[in-house]
Amino acid sequence: MTSAIDESESTGGKPFPTGRAWRNLVWQIPAFIAGWTAVGIAFGAQHYLKSADLGEPIAWRIALTGALADWYVFALLSIPTCWLANQYPLIGNHWRLRVALHAMASAVFSLLWILVRVGVANWLDPRHTGGRAIGDLLRFALVATFFFNLLVYWVVMTGVHALAYYRSLRERERRVLELEHRLTTARLHALQMELNPHFLFNALNGISTLMYRDVDAADSMLLKLASLLRYALDHSDRHQVRLGEELEFLGRYLDLEQMRFGSRLIVERDIDPASLDALVPNLVLQPLVENAIKHGFEPQTRQGKIRISAKINGQRLILGVEDNGRGLPTGSELREGVGTSNSKARLAQLYGSRAAFRLEKGSAGGVHAIIELPLDLAEKDHS
Repeated sequence: MTSAIDESESTGGKPFPTGRAWRNLVWQIPAFIAGWTAVGIAFGAQHYLKSADLGEPIAWRIALTGALADWYVFALLSIPTCWLANQYPLIGNHWRLRVALHAMASAVFSLLWILVRVGVANWLDPRHTGGRAIGDLLRFALVATFFFNLLVYWVVMTGVHALAYYRSLRERERRVLELEHRLTTARLHALQMELNPHFLFNALNGISTLMYRDVDAADSMLLKLASLLRYALDHSDRHQVRLGEELEFLGRYLDLEQMRFGSRLIVERDIDPASLDALVPNLVLQPLVENAIKHGFEPQTRQGKIRISAKINGQRLILGVEDNGRGLPTGSELREGVGTSNSKARLAQLYGSRAAFRLEKGSAGGVHAIIELPLDLAEKDHS
């Protein structure tokens, strides 16, 4: 035999895919064949160069044909080997019994390779046997290649186990990410459910106070509140909306509050048009405006002003709600209400450390609530 069957190097042959969908075989079968072919070419080139170096050169065609015949037989036998490795992995219970099973299987693998390879060599070139009997060829191949064939079997086994471990690891990572996503979604839903009753309670409280002064106005507020709640419910399954949609909802809420306070409440808007397509958390501005009205404006008798701003600064979206009320308390720790704590929690769930929330002294003496978000523009609908 003129092939490199006596070389003591292992193969990086790719295990045959098992248990995969048929559509994946479109690329897996060519990859499987290409892997074994590359190994065969490498061993053929090594055998050719080694023979030339020893002063016994052989034709490149003979070296390549013999090496490819070697490794294509290995490729054929690797198919049941991979199946056996998947059916009886060397982990879990009864692993000692499985090691013994694979030890016997490796011996069978080696003997089968010898039988098939000698048959292939005799079929490819009967003259190459040099007139020796098949028994002599088998005996020569047994001595020359038996232990190397065992090595190839265990290399294939190792490859199958490594691939199975890699796939298991990837699947575990996917499940962890999926569970984290579900947990985040559940937390966001819980926070939103906390926010909606809080908003409804405050709105109804405002209507109840108006009921004693102006029944018609209170009735009109109830209708507007129903429309507002319908809008909120329609968007309750979305954690992020376009800033334009958020401002539309906020406008409806402010219409409701304007009915309560009339000309006492002045609302200014400083919105960069380029920021309207930016994605923001659903109901992110309403709690801040509600706080500005409840804590900054409502306790006072003078006219109140609320300024809502949005601008893009590089890759950041800056949102602001500022009032001209009594400002931050001094000499005592600031107590966060439901709106502020809820907003912070939702920002943390959606953006982690990439978002920022802070309260500063306003330019008119009140409170300036600022939210910084990573800029994420919504895809425009071209339909």
